[in-house]
Amino acid sequence: MSLNLHSLHPAQGSQHRRKRVGRGNASGHGTYSGKGQKGQRARSGKGRERLRRLGMKKLMQSTPKHRGFRSLVPRALIVNVGALDRVFTSGSVVTPRALHAAGLVRGSGVVKVLGDGALTKKLVVRECIVSASAKVKIEKAGGTIETQ
Repeated sequence: MSLNLHSLHPAQGSQHRRKRVGRGNASGHGTYSGKGQKGQRARSGKGRERLRRLGMKKLMQSTPKHRGFRSLVPRALIVNVGALDRVFTSGSVVTPRALHAAGLVRGSGVVKVLGDGALTKKLVVRECIVSASAKVKIEKAGGTIETQ
């Protein structure tokens, strides 16, 4: 059977009829309109419904309930000088995009080069934050650092 617009149907049980409340006992939702008897939930405009109407429910759910602090500033993606020495050839330009292509960082964002490992190749580092120890090693190997 081919799939055409006229042969498409919603999945079985995915569509429901609207509950017509307050239309008498013959409707199947009579007397208490499907709310049971008495109680906070049976009253109009009471209980949890009010929060949803004011748009507060989403706000209350999204606010953190645990102690502590979560910074809105994203953490830098970290790469060591030793990893640069293994992956890049002498004279190549190191950028966040090149590091991502080489598989040294995942995702996108601010990249920080740290000074762990040895560097023997002359590299040009661009658009990256460089630690003091990494700066010494890159310049000692003959490379340069170009800040943004």
